[in-house]
Amino acid sequence: MITIHDEIRALIEEINLHNHNYYVLDAPTISDYDFDQLLNRLIELENQHPEFQFPDSPTQRVGGEVTKQFQTVKHIYPMQSLGNTYSMGDLIEFDRRTRDAIPESSNLEYICELKYDGVAISLIYENGMLVRGVTRGDGVQGDDVTANVKTIRSIPLKLYGNYPDFLEVRGEVILTHKQFEKLNKEREEIGELPFANPRNAASGSLKLQDSAEVARRNLDCRIYFALGENLPFQTHKQSLITLHDWGFKTPEVFECFNTILDVEKFIEEWDKKRKKLTFDIDGIVLKINSYSQQQQLGSTAKSPRWAIAYKFKAERVATPLLSIDYQVGRTGIVTPVANLKPVHLAGTIVKRASLHNKDIIELFDIHEGDTLYVEKGGEIIPKIVGVDINQRNMFAQKVHFIDNCPECGTPLVRNNEEAGTFCPNENHCPPQIKGKLEHFISRKAMNIESLGEGKIEILFDTGLVNNVFDFYQLSYDKLIGLSKRNINTDGSERIISFREKTVENILNGIEQSLKVPFERVLFAMGIRYVGETTAKKIARHFKNIDAIANASQEELMQVDDVGERVAESISQFFSGENRILVEKLRNVGLQMEIQENNTPSSEILTGKSFVVSGVFTIPRDELKNLIEINGGKILSAISKNTDFVVAGDKMGPEKRKKAEKLNIPILNEDDFYNMLNNNL
Repeated sequence: MITIHDEIRALIEEINLHNHNYYVLDAPTISDYDFDQLLNRLIELENQHPEFQFPDSPTQRVGGEVTKQFQTVKHIYPMQSLGNTYSMGDLIEFDRRTRDAIPESSNLEYICELKYDGVAISLIYENGMLVRGVTRGDGVQGDDVTANVKTIRSIPLKLYGNYPDFLEVRGEVILTHKQFEKLNKEREEIGELPFANPRNAASGSLKLQDSAEVARRNLDCRIYFALGENLPFQTHKQSLITLHDWGFKTPEVFECFNTILDVEKFIEEWDKKRKKLTFDIDGIVLKINSYSQQQQLGSTAKSPRWAIAYKFKAERVATPLLSIDYQVGRTGIVTPVANLKPVHLAGTIVKRASLHNKDIIELFDIHEGDTLYVEKGGEIIPKIVGVDINQRNMFAQKVHFIDNCPECGTPLVRNNEEAGTFCPNENHCPPQIKGKLEHFISRKAMNIESLGEGKIEILFDTGLVNNVFDFYQLSYDKLIGLSKRNINTDGSERIISFREKTVENILNGIEQSLKVPFERVLFAMGIRYVGETTAKKIARHFKNIDAIANASQEELMQVDDVGERVAESISQFFSGENRILVEKLRNVGLQMEIQENNTPSSEILTGKSFVVSGVFTIPRDELKNLIEINGGKILSAISKNTDFVVAGDKMGPEKRKKAEKLNIPILNEDDFYNMLNNNL
């Protein structure tokens, strides 16, 4: 007979294997639907049986822990930096010094790897289980970002095969070009400065306080180094092969060479090939393959003598500025885009590049017809990096950022200390309206997926939908037969039509959206600066839409993560005709208040912070929710700012030791319930 424990373990092993096949091997063996079915079954069983929640469960990857600060951790082995060069001559000199220092240099072998342009990370495994993830920091100590690295699906929570009892691995956390583009697009829509490159984006993501947001960004990781006692390999090449067998995603490319000339050819080859990669590399790492020879060479205080990084020079071209367009996003942010004389750069023809905002135009002192220097951020996104003043026409006029919206003519606004300039005419500016409509139906908002694929534009252009309330006035007769012919970039035609099945799906999706909980409805309204997580916190704090609409800015700022800028934006949103819109949405049946589950709430825990660890008689998320609805705050890590630790079964001994060291009270489950009853 299969027990619940056995079924959960079997599901964990199966799902982890599928994750490994997909994220590490890039060879999926199961459909998304079937994967989701397995995962949903596991979640169901874990909720019913929290005593069987294991640290290697794939449910631990979704994030949700929030921390205000990261614990500083000393590295077991210092994290040194590699020496680097842009000169082939320096590599030849490196080869000479190395051969002089090694008695039997005739058998010297170099191994070359791609140099990932990301964030260095150290991962600690004990008995095959991931226990800690730490940033490089100053090389001696770094920040404990364990909760965040657990969200990276290419990092195994549990190792495969015959692994050592203790293992430290090091690698690079990266962001793919696709995810980088998506992230920057989202940031520009809400008026945030885009990240300069994927490396900065990965670094910023890894240090986010909300691990759920980290999970959403889909970071990736490559492991290229192992540390520990009695490791089962004698060369670096063997280590990479073994690390891959243990479950790590290792470098896609590594080759061994006996001469520095072969190394040079490899570098030249990948300087060209890197343009086709889906992620950034900024060079090639050259290492001595033999571990015994590495030991002979040793290290300086900062860098190993047995390795060096050759860094590629960024490709840059100069091309004339033809004109500047101004695009209006969902939140009204106006983004200047440079139209350029087509030029070949990093494998593609570049015609356009974002200038991001007014400050960038002023920073570069751009004039009409200027010759601009262009690079590719992350080898994929063109970016303006300067102006060739020597090519400037002496009569050229300085470019001035526009004063009025290019779509509706409304005077533009720029708030203090904000990078973006925006159009305040949010309810009547066409691109803002369409953007809000698309945001409203999106998966994390009202989830009316059947309205995607260009259908919004048809509904707007025909006048059927001018605001989100109009979705709930649609009918079969209004929709059937609508169509539009679109011309694709390659010249082909694509017809979008509203046929019978399409209309039925749309109307059903709209009907189902009436069941969407209040926090998602609030997010769907598209209030500037109010993202998914912030909307949830605001909804839980105020409980209903009326309390939010009538709250002062000071009251709004009592909500965690709501600062002055966000509070002002919320107040402005509810100061005009949006109040009428809210009433209309309420009348058609949208959820405008938190649906309480008869769980008692109070303010008895207000001002208290808690760390919850271990297994309890109820699911851990339910216990955390009890803390939050009674005024308490959840922390992900124990620190001097922690007031109480709620300890269940299987609480880690390290956490207990730290709590005791800091004299933080440790409550068992009964103690906690007594606290709620005001008996503690």
